[in-house]
Amino acid sequence: MYNLIKKEGNARRGEFVTVHGTVQTPAFMNVATCGAIKGALSAVDLKEIGCQVMLSNTYHLHVRPGDDLVRDMGGLHKFSVWNGPILTDSGGFQVFSLSSLRKIQEEGVCFQSHVDGRHIFMGPEESMRIQSNLGSTIAMAFDECVENPAKYEYSKQSCERTTRWLIRCKEEMKRLNSLPETINKNQLLFGINQGCTFDDLRVEHMKEIAKLDLDGYAIGGLAVGEPKEDMYRIISAVEPHMPADKIRYLMGVGTPGNIIEAVYRGVDLFDCVMPSRNARHGHLFTKQGIINLNNKKYERDSLPIDPECNCPVCRSFSRSYIRHLFKSKEMLAMRLCVMHNLYFYNMLMQEIRDAIDNGTFEEYRAKYVNLLDTRI
Repeated sequence: MYNLIKKEGNARRGEFVTVHGTVQTPAFMNVATCGAIKGALSAVDLKEIGCQVMLSNTYHLHVRPGDDLVRDMGGLHKFSVWNGPILTDSGGFQVFSLSSLRKIQEEGVCFQSHVDGRHIFMGPEESMRIQSNLGSTIAMAFDECVENPAKYEYSKQSCERTTRWLIRCKEEMKRLNSLPETINKNQLLFGINQGCTFDDLRVEHMKEIAKLDLDGYAIGGLAVGEPKEDMYRIISAVEPHMPADKIRYLMGVGTPGNIIEAVYRGVDLFDCVMPSRNARHGHLFTKQGIINLNNKKYERDSLPIDPECNCPVCRSFSRSYIRHLFKSKEMLAMRLCVMHNLYFYNMLMQEIRDAIDNGTFEEYRAKYVNLLDTRI
């Protein structure tokens, strides 16, 4: 259940109540693809860096170790020892990212596993069953993410198919949640808006899926290579047609500036692999902009990554030491940098929430929207 607490313009400050805890929004979901953050962070670490929601990948967990195994181990919460909310994506993005290994049809999608080449079929019912086995708090509906740019007619047909798949997802989840052996009988379902960068398709699709009265609504198929101006335009076009009493999720986004602009346009939830992926290569977010620790100028720098940051890394370690770890190919370098970047993102969301609470979000946006994305 989503409770709207306050608005500043279109920016929303709220709470999202789930069976696994209440999420203060706007919020960033930390991406633990296979049940752990790449860069050697565990669920225990997530608490220390202010994470509210962990996001895991349905397709990857289905391939390895197998959702049946996760179910037999008590579900993803017990398996990973994370006790807060978990969102699982549907596997639909793999329809997009594994384009050379799949075939789309009305029933669903035939995949070739990227791990061992075995053939996998996943449709709406299969996706819901896998996510039910995982026992996540929030299950995403199975959809087709179409690449940009795309032809209008194909995009239109894809939207219609995604709507038909969503109806099947809703019916299957209702059935699964009624079964006595289901791990999480309160599993929530989010629908996904598609339509590429065509405003009319986006709006029409949002109107259609809003009729289904789901637990939340996501905007998918963005941040896949289109200019950020197109992304902002689509959010602004879709937002008036998203139910005001339901939580809103922008999938796969993005930079701090992207997040600030999307909150400004009415979005509540975000996820992105970029902060952890960049961290593993020494690219780090600070309140002054983005730094690259591989640069020689940090060789004798005794400052923390960000002098304004209070994360466990910045409280203890210098830029010079972490740079040395990278040059020595020590795993600790990646762990420390991922921890910092994710703490930075979680604190960014806390600052955004505080700014909306205080009626100063517009001022915050003006100060940081470009600065935080600037490379030093």
